[in-house]
Amino acid sequence: MEERLPIESWLPITKKEVEKRGWEELDVILISGDAYVDHPAFGTAVVGRLIESEGFRIAIVPQPNWKDDLRDFKKLGKPKYFFGITSGCMDTMVNHYTANLRLRSTDAYTPGGKAGFRPDYAAVTYSKIIKELYPDVPLLIGGIEASLRRVTHYDYWSNKLMPTILEDSGADLLVYGMGEKALKEILTMLKKGVPFHQLTMVQQTAYLRPKEDGIPKNKNWKDLTLHSHEECLKDKRKYAGNFKHVEQESNKLIADRIIQEVNGKNLIINPPYDTMTETEIDESFDLPYTRLPHPKYNKRGPIPAYEMIKFSVNTHRGCFGGCSFCTISAHQGKFIASRSEESILKEVDKVTSMPDFKGYLSDLAGPSANMYKMKGKVQSICDKCVSPSCIHPVVCSNLDTSHKPMTDLYKKVDANPKIKKAFIGSGIRYDLLTETYNKKGDSKDMDEYMEQLQTRHVSGRLKVAPEHTAPDTLKLMRKPDFKHFHSFKEKYDKIDKKFNLKQKLIPYFISSHPGCKEEDMANLAAETKDMGFQLEQVQDFTPTPMTVATVIYYAGIHPYTMKPYFTPKTKEEKQNQHRFFFWYKKENHGWIKSQLTKAKRFDLLDQLLGKPRGNKESNSNRNRGDKKEFSNSRKSEANTGNKPKWLAEKHKQTAKGNKKKRKR
Repeated sequence: MEERLPIESWLPITKKEVEKRGWEELDVILISGDAYVDHPAFGTAVVGRLIESEGFRIAIVPQPNWKDDLRDFKKLGKPKYFFGITSGCMDTMVNHYTANLRLRSTDAYTPGGKAGFRPDYAAVTYSKIIKELYPDVPLLIGGIEASLRRVTHYDYWSNKLMPTILEDSGADLLVYGMGEKALKEILTMLKKGVPFHQLTMVQQTAYLRPKEDGIPKNKNWKDLTLHSHEECLKDKRKYAGNFKHVEQESNKLIADRIIQEVNGKNLIINPPYDTMTETEIDESFDLPYTRLPHPKYNKRGPIPAYEMIKFSVNTHRGCFGGCSFCTISAHQGKFIASRSEESILKEVDKVTSMPDFKGYLSDLAGPSANMYKMKGKVQSICDKCVSPSCIHPVVCSNLDTSHKPMTDLYKKVDANPKIKKAFIGSGIRYDLLTETYNKKGDSKDMDEYMEQLQTRHVSGRLKVAPEHTAPDTLKLMRKPDFKHFHSFKEKYDKIDKKFNLKQKLIPYFISSHPGCKEEDMANLAAETKDMGFQLEQVQDFTPTPMTVATVIYYAGIHPYTMKPYFTPKTKEEKQNQHRFFFWYKKENHGWIKSQLTKAKRFDLLDQLLGKPRGNKESNSNRNRGDKKEFSNSRKSEANTGNKPKWLAEKHKQTAKGNKKKRKR
C-alpha cells in the first residue's frame, strides 16, 4: 500500500494549508498555468522550493479560474513582497494549438489531460488580473513564455509583431532563462530591505522604465541599443537585425546590456549570469521535492506530463547545438550546466524507493542526451565567443566532446541493484558520435559510449534528429549534412548486428521549415524510403519567438546574412510538404503521382511508388541505401541534378558501372 505523505510535504495551495502552517501572511504568491507537481522537472516547483529555502513564506495558485469572479486570485490575499507569474512549462500557444492553428483537445500539464484550464497568453492574462486586483503589489514574471517574449518578437498565432511582454502584461520585472541565480539575488536584496522598484541591477532580468528617467548607470556593463519597436513595425530588416544581437548576447558569457525603446519607454535587459556551477545546479535539484503531484489531483486523473517523467532523472541543462528552429539554448543557455554524479545517483536512489517503481528509469539525460559534462577546453576562448552554436558549421576545436563521463555515469547507475534498466529516452546528437563530422573526437570513446548505449540503455528504439535531407535546408537549420546520418546509421547497425539487438533507429524530421521546397520533401521521402524507414516522428515547423527560423518566416530574410529565403506559409503549402512523410499511405498515392508528374520528377515517382527493389523491410535497421543500384543510366542522370552532391556522385559511378556491363 502506498505510504501517504502529510499535506505539509507540499507547498501550500489553499488558504487552509497556509493556516495549517501557522502563517497569517504570505511573502510570495506564485501563479502558474500548470497543475502543481512537486518535481524538479516542473519550473513552478523549482522556483517555489528555492523561495522556501531562502526563508520566505510561499504559496502557489495553480491553474486559477480567470473566467469567474476571480476568487482564485483573491483566496490567499496579497503577499508581503511580490506576486510571481508563469504560464507553465510550455508557451501557452504551443500548448494550445497545432502548427496548423488547430485547437488541441488535451493539455499534458493538467489532471486527466483535460484542455481549457488556462487561457491563451496565460502570463499576460494572469498579470492583467493581478494588476487590476492588487495594483500596489510588485509583479514578477518568468518561465519560458515570458523569457522568449522579452523583446520585440513575432507572434505566429496572431500573425503580428509584438512588443516585449512587459508592455502587454504590466509586470514590474521579468526574469529570463533558468532563473535560480537571478531569483536568489532578488530575494537577498528584498531581505535587506531594498524596495522592489530599485531592483534595476539584477542580472538576467528585464524591466521597462520611462525614457525621461534615463538608463541606470553601471560601469561594469556596456550598452547595446536596438532598433525601437516602432521601427521594427515599419521595417522587417530592422527587426531581423535586432534578433542577431539578441541571440549573440544571450549566448555570450560576458554580454552587453540591451536597450530598446518601446512606446515612449526604455526596455532594459540586463546581461545574463554565468552558467550555473556544479554546486549551484546540485543545490537546485537537491531541494526537498516530494516528486509527486499535489494530493488535490488524486481524483482528477493522472497528469500526462508527470507520468512521462515520473521515473526519469535529469543530468544537465543547456544545449550548444544552436538549431535555428529550437528555443532550448535561448532559454536554458548554450553552455552546459551538469550535475555531479553524487547528486544524480542520490536522485536515482529516490526514484527506486518510489512505491510503484518497477526497476526501469524512463530517461537519464538532458535536452540533448549526450552533452553531459561537455564544455570548452580553454575557458578564455569561450569567454570571447559569440557563435550561437559550438558544433555548426563544424565542431569547435575548443569543445571537449568526450563521452566518457556519460559512459561512466551510465555504468554507475546500472550498478544500482534496484535498477533493471536505465533508458535514454531523450534524443541524442548523432553528429557528436560520427568520425565524419566530429573529426577530432576520440573514436574509441565514441564506440565505447555507443556500445554501452545500445546494449544497456535503448528501449527498443533510439531517437535521433537529422531533421532533413536537403543540404540547403540543413544549413539554414544549423544541422550537419545528411551524409553524416548515413555514417551514424552504419555504425549503429554494425553494433546492433554485433550484439543481435534488433533495435530500431527512429529519426525525427521537420517539414515546411524556411528554405524547404516541396521537391526537397519528395527527395527526403525517397531517400529515407531507400534507407528502409517509414517515418513516424515528424512535425510541421511552428514559428516560436526567439529563433532564427521564426525571423526568416516573418521577415523573409536571414538575420545574419540579410539574404532572402523562401518559406512555405499557406495551409496548402504546409499540408503538401507534410504529406510526403506518409508516402506509404494509399490515400496519398494519387496526390504524390500528380505532384511529381507535374514537376517531371519521374525518378522520384519511381522511387516512392514504384515496385520495391531488393529485400525491403518496413522501418528496418539495415541500411540498404548504399546497396541501391539503378537499372539504367537515365534514372541515374535524372537523380544527379537533384540529389545532394555526395549521393549524385554515387549515382554517377553506378551509371558508369552499368554502361560497362552493357558493353561487355
